[in-house]
Amino acid sequence: MKFEKQSIPDVVLLTPEVYGDERGFFMETFRQSEFEEHCGNYQFVQDNHSKSKKGILRGLHYQLEKPQGKLVRVTKGEVFDVAVDMRQSSPTFGKWVGLYLNESNKQMLWVPPGFAHGFYVTSDEAEFQYKCTDYYSPGDEYSLFWSDSSLAIGWPGIGGCPQLAEKDAQGKSFIELCESRSVFG
Repeated sequence: MKFEKQSIPDVVLLTPEVYGDERGFFMETFRQSEFEEHCGNYQFVQDNHSKSKKGILRGLHYQLEKPQGKLVRVTKGEVFDVAVDMRQSSPTFGKWVGLYLNESNKQMLWVPPGFAHGFYVTSDEAEFQYKCTDYYSPGDEYSLFWSDSSLAIGWPGIGGCPQLAEKDAQGKSFIELCESRSVFG
């Protein structure tokens, strides 16, 4: 497995070694010891799997009381995946990283606790799988508005408004979340 720190160094791109031939392929998708060496000492407690159609945007979500670190990957299709640093004490507070994850590159992205996370489906449909470091707590979920102009996230190919869940359509701006102290200290 290759581990590459991104422009926000706590966000890490994982590229597995893929062994393939005419029969198909094999790859190791997770090894705790290597993950700890390159990403930190985290344990995963929940796995999730979603399926979405083209034009769907999910996020940008985060939790304050029970923050979830996420190791994300796409097993079918393609998404543009985004992580926004919500840690006020971080030198990259308010900065974002965005990458394409797809079934061909088989890459994974480590999004540590303290980040808002979301993705936009760029293929006809996408299956998105991720491991979480804490259990989902619906009463502790915050939504950062996907098109907040102060963040200027470079979402690809979005003309107008993507399809959003109600909670995402009502997401707050980065400034609103900072003023309400809905960021990490």
